[in-house]
Amino acid sequence: MSVKKILLIAAGVLIVAAIIGGVVWRRQASITKVATGKVVRQDLVSQVSGTGQIKPKTYVNVGATSFGRITHLYVKEGDHVKKGAILARVESVQPEATVSAQQAAIAASRTDISSYTAAEKTADANIAQAKADLQQKQLDYQRAEALYKDQLIARQDYDSKKAAYDVANATLQQREASLAQAHAQTESQRAHLNQAMASQRANFDALDKTISRAPFDGLVTNVPVREGETVVVGIQNAEGSTLMTLADMSVITAEVKVDETDIVNIHLGQTADVTVDALPGQVFKGHVTEVGDQALLRTTGIATSQSTTGTEEAKDFKVVVTLDALAENHLDQLRPGLSTTARITVAQKPSILTIPIQALVQRDPAMEKIYAANDGKPPKDSVAAATTDSSKSQVEQGVYLLQNNDGKLRAQFVPVTTGITGSTDIEVLSGLKQDDEIVTGRYQVLRNLKSGTVVKRDNAAAAETELSTS
Repeated sequence: MSVKKILLIAAGVLIVAAIIGGVVWRRQASITKVATGKVVRQDLVSQVSGTGQIKPKTYVNVGATSFGRITHLYVKEGDHVKKGAILARVESVQPEATVSAQQAAIAASRTDISSYTAAEKTADANIAQAKADLQQKQLDYQRAEALYKDQLIARQDYDSKKAAYDVANATLQQREASLAQAHAQTESQRAHLNQAMASQRANFDALDKTISRAPFDGLVTNVPVREGETVVVGIQNAEGSTLMTLADMSVITAEVKVDETDIVNIHLGQTADVTVDALPGQVFKGHVTEVGDQALLRTTGIATSQSTTGTEEAKDFKVVVTLDALAENHLDQLRPGLSTTARITVAQKPSILTIPIQALVQRDPAMEKIYAANDGKPPKDSVAAATTDSSKSQVEQGVYLLQNNDGKLRAQFVPVTTGITGSTDIEVLSGLKQDDEIVTGRYQVLRNLKSGTVVKRDNAAAAETELSTS
């Protein structure tokens, strides 16, 4: 055989091989590539996140309780104070003068009471003397009356004894009236003393209000005034009426906002992991202690009940998480206003069937049956028949299950019932079993995938995505 014939045969073989390879490549290219995953059994935790700020459970604005100039300011922002500690003083010249004047009036009243008490004793002694004299005059009168009946004395002597007896009796009555008068004067002066002492308590209260004291152990978070400034009373949140803000940092909370779609899953007592932007790497444990009932507009933070506009914007709800068992150094690190994120555990189930969230799709099962019967490409008349009455169309959630039919790997839509949702996986209650292989991506493929479509596994892209993410 000549060299020319050998070359022609070789060329022919190469051409046939190229044709066969092209046909195979076209067939392979027409097969849809999908990322796959399996139904696995694992522990699943469902969490809801909210962002907000650190706040003490209890904090007060220590307001001015007396009008005047600040003479002493004993604390500054950031100081820790104990309950009862003096925070500030306001000038107290007038209250002190009022207290001193009233104290003098009280002393005078007590002196008068002592004088009236002595007068009562004198009146008592006078009464005793009058009673003794009356008794003597009564005896003289009785003897004179007996002698006069026996005509042993003159009538003049009898009348003299009788008059002396009447005078002694009148004297006793007069002195008894004087004693009653002395008692009344003493009681009146005691009432004046009680009145003066009550007024003095009010004066002491006014004087005490020139001194501001800490209502509890706490941290001074804001001092908007300085020594020498004049403060006023009774004007809430007005400039000059607030001396400082005191926060009780023994109980610290994270006040966060949770999206309205998640608030139905939040309940009192649920545990939470709290992180603070200023303290990276630290996670604080806490529990939900308050769930707001008022929806808050996301743009303004105003409650919808107080808003005058009818905008249909996104809304949040306030949730308060109380931090548990904080160490001493954490109490020093956590400051009011620090940005924080709370991840609240709303559900937790052990060893349940789960699938990746991205595998879920919404489909009409009736249409999927039509696609499955025609290798993923339904006839036009079938499509027309299935879509004639759109009101009968019922969309369900489900996944595409991989099935090996006739030696070909096909995607088959299967409706599923789901439960709690984790960060990347979701619980499957029905429709699948453990180790079932399903289509998990990619998004563009899942969007257009139909039942009966021939597919092939291509998890390389998914693996690359995981590596880049990690």
